[in-house]
Amino acid sequence: MEVGIIFKIGAVGILVSVLGQVLKHSGREDQAFLTSLAGLIVVLFWLLPYIADLFETLRKLFAF
Repeated sequence: MEVGIIFKIGAVGILVSVLGQVLKHSGREDQAFLTSLAGLIVVLFWLLPYIADLFETLRKLFAF
């Protein structure tokens, strides 16, 4: 796994938390929730190739 993806995930986490706090304090809780959900979806799309590679490796490992 690349180290850069960890920094990207951290940056998205910081950005989403700051935006969420700003939106919550301005009374827009629904948009804060959608911002958090969008951040989660972006991170999952980044991790999807790594998860697929993990399952492929496990399949090859336990194949008879």
